[in-house]
Amino acid sequence: MNLSFEDPRTKKFATNVGLVTSNGPHGHNIMACEWTHHVSYSPSLISVCINPKHATHDNIMASKEFGMSLCSDNQNILSSIAGGSSGRSINKIEGLRELGYAFERASKINTMMPAGACMSAECTLLKTVALGDHTMFVGEVVEIQSNDNLPLLYFNGGYWKIGEIVNKPGQEERDKMKSIIQKHAKH
Repeated sequence: MNLSFEDPRTKKFATNVGLVTSNGPHGHNIMACEWTHHVSYSPSLISVCINPKHATHDNIMASKEFGMSLCSDNQNILSSIAGGSSGRSINKIEGLRELGYAFERASKINTMMPAGACMSAECTLLKTVALGDHTMFVGEVVEIQSNDNLPLLYFNGGYWKIGEIVNKPGQEERDKMKSIIQKHAKH
């Protein structure tokens, strides 16, 4: 089965808004990337899934490293520009600077990192996996920073801010759930 980007069934995933930065044959670049995931604690690994048509794909293949930042909830314009044009033909970082966004040099890899992101990780490429119409790049985190900013969320084709907290079950409910589940233990 194939699903298109416009298929409403694919819009049900709620994700973070990742910003992947790279430097390579297309120069310093930034792209918005919905498919960014922390996949291991020890060692700390982050994966990003990039279409081979994108300049970021070429840059990561050449440099064997990438930056991955999570947008803060006030960086919707930054994300829209990073995701709305190609680094093959547009210097998005310089355009974003002109709009007032700041970038800093990464400390351990040769790329730029967007200032103000709620989390920024510098990664060296560990593994490349072809998956359907994208390539998953798995990077080992060599440096990471975070702050108290809240992440920007992406759902149903739009940006969202974290809102109402949905509480986890209380102790009484957890005890009841545990009792019921234990009755159904496989022996």
